Amino acid sequence: MTRVLLVTNDFPPRQGGIQSFVYGMAARLPVEHLVVYSSTSPGAETFDREQDFPVVRDRTSMLLPVPRVAQRAAAIANEHRCDAVLFGAAAPLGLLATGLKQRTSIRRAVAITHGHEIGWAKIPVARTLLRRIARGTDVVTYLTDYTKVRLEPTIGRLTALRQLTFGIDTVEFSPKVDGDAIRRRHGLGDAPVVVCVSRLVPRKGQDLLIDVFGAVRRAVPDARLLLVGGGPYEGRLRKRISASGLADAVVITGSVPGDELPAHYAAGTVFAMPCRTRRGGLDVEGLGVVYLEASATGLPVIAGDSGGAPSAVIDGETGYVVSGRDPDLLAARLVELLSDPVEAGALGEAGRAWMEREWTWPHLADNLADMLKPSE
Repeated sequence: MTRVLLVTNDFPPRQGGIQSFVYGMAARLPVEHLVVYSSTSPGAETFDREQDFPVVRDRTSMLLPVPRVAQRAAAIANEHRCDAVLFGAAAPLGLLATGLKQRTSIRRAVAITHGHEIGWAKIPVARTLLRRIARGTDVVTYLTDYTKVRLEPTIGRLTALRQLTFGIDTVEFSPKVDGDAIRRRHGLGDAPVVVCVSRLVPRKGQDLLIDVFGAVRRAVPDARLLLVGGGPYEGRLRKRISASGLADAVVITGSVPGDELPAHYAAGTVFAMPCRTRRGGLDVEGLGVVYLEASATGLPVIAGDSGGAPSAVIDGETGYVVSGRDPDLLAARLVELLSDPVEAGALGEAGRAWMEREWTWPHLADNLADMLKPSE
């Protein structure tokens, strides 16, 4: 079997969709041996001790493809006799691939993309670097057809493009999870709750949720909005809540521990994250892991139309896709689902069934293991 070196900045205990994706794959890869080389973050030492595979932490909080990092990665690969390398994000660490093949026994290189590589493909200098990554790797993965269509003109002739989507732990994220403790913590009681779990950044659309929530409350007076996460946009969002007179209706939790995330989803009645593409297409949603986790929890989902996000919802069956710039449509969908428990329940049940059918980890991990297998 294959011996794999995973090189990544995106790894727990840091939280986020990409971190969950990379760790979820790593923890389930059916390979002979796995070693992780990652940047450091608070709590890493405790987290690493609990893993079934070795994790080597760099002294820096951000790995970059510089000579020192290249030398360290090669030393780790040689020590562990690795014959394949996996990059948790293609750009920029995939630039290490060619050197690793030259200095180690690595014969196979796979790089995962998440969405930001689309921005690289739009900028001349970054596009040149993306082509270098493609030439050094044997496979570059993509999440959705949206991603593939935008990467193919730049790198499609230089490497194999293969789909690798996210997997969901349908035991951890389940309708059986109890959200009552979270409701009590934030004083939500039995109110219908719109929950959004995401980093607080402009692309995710928490500001639009706040802007429409006054209209939602006029139709559903006891509705509450639970924004789960932290990030650089938090201060501006809190000012927006205050200016809208919604301090009694909207809760921002700040960052929460990863093991509490399932209960935060379960505290919701409807999940909504109306993401929108920004900066001329440079800031785009790759897929939206949170939509999948919400569906696995049995919630109806409202997704924005940015990038690959619509691929995480079966529109009209597991939830709805809305424009991340259409407040009227967003408000109407929120009111519809908060006012009709039968429809909301049916969409949530369909989403849960879809997760169990097509989005579980074992099948996806087997696909990645096949990509990493060196050619005979």
